Amino acid sequence: MSLTLSAQFATSMQSPRHIAIAEELGYTRAWLFDTPHQSPDVWMMLALAAANTTQIGLGPGVLVPTLRHPMVNASATAALAALAPDRVAVAFGTGFAGARALGMPPTTWAYLKNYVQTFRTLLAGEQANWQGSTLQKLHPPELQQLKIPVLISALGPKGLGVAAEIADGLFSVNGETASAREFAWSTLGIHGAVIADDESLDSLRVRAAAGPGNALAYHAAYEFGGDVTALPGGQAWLDHIEAVPQQRRHLAVHDRHLTELNAADQAAWAAGAWQAIPATTVTSSAPEIAKQLSGFAAQGITEVIYQPTGPDIPAELEAFIVAAQPALSTE
Repeated sequence: MSLTLSAQFATSMQSPRHIAIAEELGYTRAWLFDTPHQSPDVWMMLALAAANTTQIGLGPGVLVPTLRHPMVNASATAALAALAPDRVAVAFGTGFAGARALGMPPTTWAYLKNYVQTFRTLLAGEQANWQGSTLQKLHPPELQQLKIPVLISALGPKGLGVAAEIADGLFSVNGETASAREFAWSTLGIHGAVIADDESLDSLRVRAAAGPGNALAYHAAYEFGGDVTALPGGQAWLDHIEAVPQQRRHLAVHDRHLTELNAADQAAWAAGAWQAIPATTVTSSAPEIAKQLSGFAAQGITEVIYQPTGPDIPAELEAFIVAAQPALSTE
């Protein structure tokens, strides 16, 4: 099965430049986080990226329904589609950092399903009912009658059922590939770095390039009720978090999420969290990374989405796509 390689970025003021670099390097698509608690507006940065690129696909990944009225996201999607014709896709999720970092619970699957159906109806230029009100985009003709691909981030049976019913594809993370073959378009978000044979996992560069992706395992285990202490350095991470008053604990968990190591992540790193990197990220030599990506393709993944971190995003992007070439050339 053929495999494409896309990029994902923690939205920043540098995202438009990084997306332009990703396009030059040959990445298929660029996705930006919807994380208003730590980043500039995702739609603003995507619009700037559209103005500075010509080929790379663009989209938010993933939008959190409870952050905006469906008309707001429909209008923003229409504008981006006008700026980047035939290049836009949209992904939705119930809300991880984008909701929990605000102290909000994730949305229900019933709410997300209704939201996405309303969103798609509005994009098509038709009337929709949302919470008792009749809505319709009253935009100029060029922003009407749009059919934009929609992916849904889902893991459990409820979410996968909703995705299979209303989405064009599956947006997955954390090595979740079990349901990939159920979708024609199945993505997998990954983190990590290409390392030299003599480069240690606890080096400063690997810490910057793969550490935030590794920390995601600790954040997710905590939020989803897993045993953080089963991870290397997990007890140190949990001790730091539990020392924070409950009403502010969500801020401590999601501080610098997928950008840098926060205080709890640093405590875990010092206690050996770096040992988990081979299991939580795609961090290895170039030949081994190509083998891992080929393995994902064999499991049904059609698009790997790589998120680089660290002080030199362009270098990480280039190293990873070079390493990935053997896997991407396989039909």
